[in-house]
Amino acid sequence: MNIDEIQTFLAIAELGGFTQAGHRLHRSQPAISRRLALLEGELGAPMFERIRGGVRLTEAGRAFLPHAEAAVAALKDGSEAVQELKTGLRGAISLALVGTLADTHIIDALHRFARRSRDVRLELRTASSAEVTNLVRRGEATLGLRYFASNHRDLVSQDAGGEAMLVVSAPDHRLAGRRVRHARALEGERWIGFPPVPEERDSSGHVLARQLIRAGLDAADVTLIDSLTAQKRLAQAGFGLALVPESSVRDELRQGALVVLDIPAMRTTIPITAIHRRTGYLSPAAKALLALLTAG
Repeated sequence: MNIDEIQTFLAIAELGGFTQAGHRLHRSQPAISRRLALLEGELGAPMFERIRGGVRLTEAGRAFLPHAEAAVAALKDGSEAVQELKTGLRGAISLALVGTLADTHIIDALHRFARRSRDVRLELRTASSAEVTNLVRRGEATLGLRYFASNHRDLVSQDAGGEAMLVVSAPDHRLAGRRVRHARALEGERWIGFPPVPEERDSSGHVLARQLIRAGLDAADVTLIDSLTAQKRLAQAGFGLALVPESSVRDELRQGALVVLDIPAMRTTIPITAIHRRTGYLSPAAKALLALLTAG
């Protein structure tokens, strides 16, 4: 098998169809089908089964997937290592990060890196924490910044600080402007939060559930919404209270669309984590950036 066949397999697996893979790889659908047929012939098993609207991995395809991802990532590492020998502290670093982190202390670290390493091109991509993990795991990003540590065995997680979580509400909420010293004042309030991510040890959804239990509000009515923007809009409309990262609501607080409720029992901080592949190649420039991101 060759790298073209493996990349074709990965594109189909990620995008869920031959046509979409062809668009990404700039190949016709027959060419995509031929490459996959060659790979399946070499492996002796079908990689996909057709379903309505696309394809999905077979058991053999699921077994092959992590090895295919590792092979492509390793080749990318090898290419970058050779280029690094030729260019020194130059080239490019790809960093995937959760978008709200661009409004935290992280941006100061990126600014310092840009000043010190003018010959290094920093390529940024924003994504959710789970997507950041997948981008780094597949080798599409050298480094990642996400909330909470990743429990994926192929990744290394390093502490990159933390961010305060705030309880926000509509400006006309009955508790606005008051310190809520006793959690019983919150009984009967509705809450808005993320669903806990099953494959993660910790997530924003886990944090809300944990804080409500600690405050003695484990019977609270919680509406699970998987969009941060939707959570903020619902809180703004008075639908409920939301526990969100401070950086995610700075604009709304400045505009007066949301207010922070002072609830000591709900105060908490979530960790920011830098991740990279355990066996991946880190250039001197990537190591320098990682050191800045994880400096105390």
